Amino acid sequence: KATAVGGEPGVTKAVLTRIQVCETPLVYLLDTPGVLPPKLVSVETGMKLALCGAIRDHLVGEDIMADYLLYVLNRQQQFGYMERYGLPEASDNIRHVLKYVALTLGKTQKVKVLTGTGNVNMMVLNYLAAAYEFLRAFRAGHLGRVTLD
Repeated sequence: KATAVGGEPGVTKAVLTRIQVCETPLVYLLDTPGVLPPKLVSVETGMKLALCGAIRDHLVGEDIMADYLLYVLNRQQQFGYMERYGLPEASDNIRHVLKYVALTLGKTQKVKVLTGTGNVNMMVLNYLAAAYEFLRAFRAGHLGRVTLD
Protein backbone atom coordinates (compact mmCIF):
# COMPACT_ATOMS: atom_id res chain seq x y z
CA LYS A 1 0.00 0.00 0.00
CA ALA A 2 1.41 3.39 -0.99
CA THR A 3 1.53 6.51 1.16
CA ALA A 4 -0.83 9.24 -0.03
CA VAL A 5 1.16 12.31 -1.03
CA GLY A 6 0.25 15.57 -2.71
CA GLY A 7 1.29 19.06 -3.61
CA GLU A 8 -0.68 20.64 -0.80
CA PRO A 9 -0.38 20.43 2.97
CA GLY A 10 -2.31 17.84 4.93
CA VAL A 11 -2.18 14.97 2.43
CA THR A 12 0.57 12.83 3.96
CA LYS A 13 -0.90 11.57 7.24
CA ALA A 14 1.47 8.73 8.15
CA VAL A 15 4.59 6.87 7.07
CA LEU A 16 3.47 3.60 5.46
CA THR A 17 6.59 2.42 3.70
CA ARG A 18 10.20 3.18 2.99
CA ILE A 19 11.87 3.22 -0.42
CA GLN A 20 15.46 2.09 -0.82
CA VAL A 21 17.34 4.59 -2.98
CA CYS A 22 20.93 3.34 -2.56
CA GLU A 23 22.65 0.09 -1.59
CA THR A 24 26.10 1.40 -0.62
CA PRO A 25 25.64 3.13 1.69
CA LEU A 26 22.21 1.80 2.50
CA VAL A 27 19.82 4.76 2.17
CA TYR A 28 16.04 4.80 2.45
CA LEU A 29 13.59 7.52 1.52
CA LEU A 30 10.65 8.25 3.84
CA ASP A 31 7.82 10.64 3.09
CA THR A 32 6.70 11.96 6.46
CA PRO A 33 3.96 14.41 7.36
CA GLY A 34 5.13 18.00 7.66
CA VAL A 35 4.92 19.44 11.13
CA LEU A 36 4.34 23.09 12.01
CA PRO A 37 4.60 24.52 15.49
CA PRO A 38 1.19 24.94 17.16
CA LYS A 39 1.71 28.70 17.35
CA LEU A 40 3.56 30.76 14.75
CA VAL A 41 5.96 33.47 15.89
CA SER A 42 4.30 36.24 13.88
CA VAL A 43 1.57 36.94 11.36
CA GLU A 44 4.23 37.71 8.75
CA THR A 45 5.79 34.26 9.23
CA GLY A 46 2.37 32.71 8.76
CA MET A 47 1.79 34.72 5.58
CA LYS A 48 5.14 33.62 4.14
CA LEU A 49 4.33 29.98 4.90
CA ALA A 50 0.91 30.39 3.31
CA LEU A 51 2.37 31.97 0.15
CA CYS A 52 4.73 28.98 -0.16
CA GLY A 53 1.79 26.59 0.18
CA ALA A 54 2.71 25.21 3.61
CA ILE A 55 -0.68 26.32 4.98
CA ARG A 56 -3.87 25.69 3.05
CA ASP A 57 -5.00 28.78 1.17
CA HIS A 58 -8.58 28.76 2.42
CA LEU A 59 -7.41 28.86 6.05
CA VAL A 60 -5.81 32.26 5.48
CA GLY A 61 -7.92 33.52 2.58
CA GLU A 62 -6.75 33.93 -1.00
CA ASP A 63 -7.63 37.63 -1.02
CA ILE A 64 -5.56 38.31 2.12
CA MET A 65 -2.64 36.30 0.77
CA ALA A 66 -2.81 38.14 -2.56
CA ASP A 67 -2.76 41.47 -0.71
CA TYR A 68 0.35 40.44 1.24
CA LEU A 69 1.98 39.16 -1.95
CA LEU A 70 1.37 42.50 -3.66
CA TYR A 71 2.95 44.24 -0.66
CA VAL A 72 6.04 42.01 -0.93
CA LEU A 73 6.32 42.47 -4.70
CA ASN A 74 6.11 46.25 -4.43
CA ARG A 75 8.53 46.41 -1.49
CA GLN A 76 11.10 44.43 -3.50
CA GLN A 77 10.35 46.46 -6.64
CA GLN A 78 9.30 43.31 -8.51
CA PHE A 79 6.84 44.77 -10.98
CA GLY A 80 6.45 41.76 -13.28
CA TYR A 81 2.77 41.68 -12.40
CA MET A 82 2.26 44.99 -14.22
CA GLU A 83 3.40 43.57 -17.54
CA ARG A 84 1.72 40.20 -17.03
CA TYR A 85 -1.71 41.71 -16.32
CA GLY A 86 -1.47 44.97 -18.30
CA LEU A 87 -1.44 47.45 -15.43
CA PRO A 88 -0.35 50.94 -16.53
CA GLU A 89 1.58 51.51 -13.28
CA ALA A 90 2.42 49.82 -9.99
CA SER A 91 -0.34 49.81 -7.40
CA ASP A 92 -0.63 48.98 -3.72
CA ASN A 93 -4.41 48.54 -4.04
CA ILE A 94 -5.07 44.80 -4.30
CA ARG A 95 -8.60 45.31 -5.57
CA HIS A 96 -7.25 47.41 -8.44
CA VAL A 97 -4.65 44.76 -9.30
CA LEU A 98 -7.18 41.91 -9.06
CA LYS A 99 -9.47 43.82 -11.42
CA TYR A 100 -6.74 43.67 -14.07
CA VAL A 101 -6.02 40.01 -13.29
CA ALA A 102 -9.71 39.15 -13.66
CA LEU A 103 -10.02 41.13 -16.91
CA THR A 104 -6.87 39.60 -18.39
CA LEU A 105 -7.83 36.03 -17.51
CA GLY A 106 -11.58 36.39 -18.07
CA LYS A 107 -12.47 35.56 -14.48
CA THR A 108 -16.15 36.51 -14.29
CA GLN A 109 -19.22 35.10 -12.63
CA LYS A 110 -22.92 35.39 -13.29
CA VAL A 111 -24.98 36.97 -10.51
CA LYS A 112 -28.70 37.52 -10.23
CA VAL A 113 -29.70 41.09 -9.43
CA LEU A 114 -33.16 41.77 -8.05
CA THR A 115 -34.76 44.89 -9.53
CA GLY A 116 -38.20 46.43 -9.29
CA THR A 117 -39.08 45.00 -12.69
CA GLY A 118 -37.73 41.47 -12.15
CA ASN A 119 -34.55 39.50 -11.89
CA VAL A 120 -31.61 40.40 -14.12
CA ASN A 121 -28.53 38.26 -14.68
CA MET A 122 -25.26 40.19 -14.80
CA MET A 123 -21.65 39.22 -15.34
CA VAL A 124 -19.28 40.62 -12.69
CA LEU A 125 -15.56 40.18 -12.07
CA ASN A 126 -14.66 37.26 -9.82
CA TYR A 127 -12.08 38.77 -7.47
CA LEU A 128 -11.60 35.56 -5.47
CA ALA A 129 -10.75 33.57 -8.61
CA ALA A 130 -8.40 36.39 -9.67
CA ALA A 131 -6.65 36.26 -6.28
CA TYR A 132 -6.22 32.49 -6.64
CA GLU A 133 -4.70 32.93 -10.11
CA PHE A 134 -2.40 35.71 -8.83
CA LEU A 135 -1.11 33.28 -6.16
CA ARG A 136 -0.69 30.49 -8.72
CA ALA A 137 1.33 32.79 -10.99
CA PHE A 138 3.62 33.64 -8.06
CA ARG A 139 4.10 30.00 -7.11
CA ALA A 140 4.87 29.07 -10.72
CA GLY A 141 7.50 31.82 -10.92
CA HIS A 142 5.62 33.91 -13.50
CA LEU A 143 5.88 37.09 -11.40
CA GLY A 144 9.68 37.01 -11.20
CA ARG A 145 12.23 35.67 -8.76
CA VAL A 146 11.02 36.69 -5.32
CA THR A 147 12.56 35.91 -1.96
CA LEU A 148 10.16 36.12 0.97
CA ASP A 149 12.91 36.38 3.62
